[in-house]
Amino acid sequence: MTVGNLRLAVLPLMAALSFGCTSSTPMIDTGPDAVVTFDGLHKVKGSSADEAWARPGLDLSGYSKIKLQSAGIEYRPGGEKRRSWPARTGGETYEVTESQKERLRTILAEAFRDELGKSDRFTLVNESGPDVLLIRGALLDVVSYVPPEPIGRVDIYLRSVGEATLVLEIRDSITDAILVRVVDRKAAEDIGGTLRRSNRVTNAAEVRRLAKRWASALRKGLDEFAGPVN
Repeated sequence: MTVGNLRLAVLPLMAALSFGCTSSTPMIDTGPDAVVTFDGLHKVKGSSADEAWARPGLDLSGYSKIKLQSAGIEYRPGGEKRRSWPARTGGETYEVTESQKERLRTILAEAFRDELGKSDRFTLVNESGPDVLLIRGALLDVVSYVPPEPIGRVDIYLRSVGEATLVLEIRDSITDAILVRVVDRKAAEDIGGTLRRSNRVTNAAEVRRLAKRWASALRKGLDEFAGPVN
């Protein structure tokens, strides 16, 4: 594959993994001044994700299966009423309970497994192999804007229930070599930007919406980039 064809080939994957609209076309920077990570990935220009890198020469045509792996969830240190930074909502952050952590783990796992299970190109598996891509995801610096449940008839309305940074890596499952890395920070908020009553059902729905958005972008990007099944 020539360099020109390679750059055209990676566009669908990079665009889908941008997790949002961008006015420019995503492109792997392979120029003499390209920013290269310690593990050989080149910065992707034009991505609306906070950061994106990919390996030059990227070719997923030999892969037909996906193995999902969680790299864990990390929460911002602190307790009740610690001010969030960067302040995207102007709200205050609160301690995340063990039950909330378990719900978040379940929502993320279900969203990615359900969305990737819809792939037209890849099959979900549990074992590594020469035709298996390893999708490894971590959620970092998770903060919650959801205060403890009030006592009595007091309604709480929130525009955002929290925010987190997704670090997503696409690897070869045999060598563990990283092919693509995307870092994206988003808030789990009502799309219309309106205040919404806070309870377990509505809060979980907003988190599920964000998780599905990430997972759907990954599935569409992989399917389009890898091409049709032979």
